[in-house]
Amino acid sequence: MRRSLGKCPIRSLLAGAVLACATAACERAPGLEVPEPVAIDVPAGAGAALPHVAGAGERAILSWVEPDAGGHVLRFAQWDGASWSPAGVVARGTDWFVNWADFPSVIALGGGELAGHWLQRSGAGTYAYDVMLARSSDGGVTWSPPVRPHSDGTPTEHGFVSMFPVGAGLGVVWLDGRRFADDGEAPATNEMTLRFTTLGDTAAPREVALDERACDCCQTAAALTARGPLVAYRDRTDGEIRDISVTRLVDGAWTTPRTVHADNWRIDACPVNGPQADARGDDVVLAWFTAALDTPRVRVAYSRDAGETFGAPIRVDGGDPLGRVDVLLLDDLRALVVWLERTAEGASVNARMVTPDGRAGEPRAIALTLAQRPSGFPRMARYADGVLLAWTEPGDTSRVRAATLGPIER
Repeated sequence: MRRSLGKCPIRSLLAGAVLACATAACERAPGLEVPEPVAIDVPAGAGAALPHVAGAGERAILSWVEPDAGGHVLRFAQWDGASWSPAGVVARGTDWFVNWADFPSVIALGGGELAGHWLQRSGAGTYAYDVMLARSSDGGVTWSPPVRPHSDGTPTEHGFVSMFPVGAGLGVVWLDGRRFADDGEAPATNEMTLRFTTLGDTAAPREVALDERACDCCQTAAALTARGPLVAYRDRTDGEIRDISVTRLVDGAWTTPRTVHADNWRIDACPVNGPQADARGDDVVLAWFTAALDTPRVRVAYSRDAGETFGAPIRVDGGDPLGRVDVLLLDDLRALVVWLERTAEGASVNARMVTPDGRAGEPRAIALTLAQRPSGFPRMARYADGVLLAWTEPGDTSRVRAATLGPIER
C-alpha cells in the first residue's frame, strides 16, 4: 500500500561519477555519454518533495509540494537555463492526499497557459480522494477555480494523472477507483480503471474508459505524436500479468490497448512503478520497469509509427534497478533514460543514453539517495539546449534537488 512521506537520512550529489555497465543487453559505445550534471539551487523550501518537471518550449517547469500551515501548497517555477522565475502558487489546502508515488504536476498548454493538478480527500477512507484541476491563462499569476475531471462522486481513489493538450482543450488521463464502491446495483469489483476526458474545449466533457482493468497504483504516461496522443500504463490481466500497454487517440477514438512487450510479469500486488514516454513526430520511446522471472530490469523500446508498433526492448539498467523511470527522446533517436539503481549504501539516481540499435553510453550516477519510498521518482524535461532533472532528497527534512545536463542537441 502507498504511504505518506517518512524520515530518512540525507544523501548528496555525485558530480562526475560513472558506473560500470553490468548488463550485456546493450552495447557500450563512445559518443553517447551523459553530460556531467551541474547542481543548481531550487526555489523550494524545507520539507519540499514530490517534484515534477515538464517542458515549456525554451523553459522547463518544476513543480513541488511543501508543508503549509497545517496543510500543503503546490508551488512551481520556470527554469530558462540561467535562472528561475519567481516561485508561484497553484493551490493550497488542509485536506490534500499527499503521497510519495501519486504526485501533483504543472504543465504548459501553449500561449502562456498552464494547467495544474493535485489530490484532495473526498471521504473518511485512507484512499478516498479526487483529482483537482486548475488552469491559468496568465502564466501562473492567477488560477481558475478547481474542477474534477471525473463525475462519479464515489469516495474512492482517483489519481496517477497525465495531462496534455488536446486541440484547444486539456486532455486528462487518470486511474479511477469507482469500482471499489458498491453502487447499489452491483457489488464492488475492486478493479481500477483507466479513464480519459477533455476540459476547456468547445465540446462538452465526456469521460471515456480506456481500459476496464488496469494496475492499481502505477503512474500513467502520455506523449504527443504527429498522429495524436499516446497513453502508456501498466495493465492487469485476469491472471495478474502486469505488463505495459499503450492506447492511441486516432480519428477521435481511442484504440484497443496493446501490450508493448510480453514480459509476462505475474505479480499479485501493484509494484508502484509506471512507464514513461516521449515522442518527436512519429518516433516514440517508452521506458519501463519489470521484474518478470524474478529479474529486475529497466527496458526501453522504440516505435517509428507513432506507437502503433514497438521494436524489441533494450535493457539499460546497471544490474539491480528499482525502476522509477523517466525518458526523453533526443536528436538522432537517442533516448536519455533515468532510473533508481540499488547500491551498497541504498540507491542512486542514474542516467544513460541509448539508441534504437542497442548502443549505449556508460550509466552515470547523478546523486545518491535511498531505496525506500521517500526518495520518490526522479523527473526531467528539456529546456533550450539542456535537460532539467529533479528528485527528492529524503531526510528528517526532505528537500527537492535539481541538476542540469547539457548542452544536449534537441
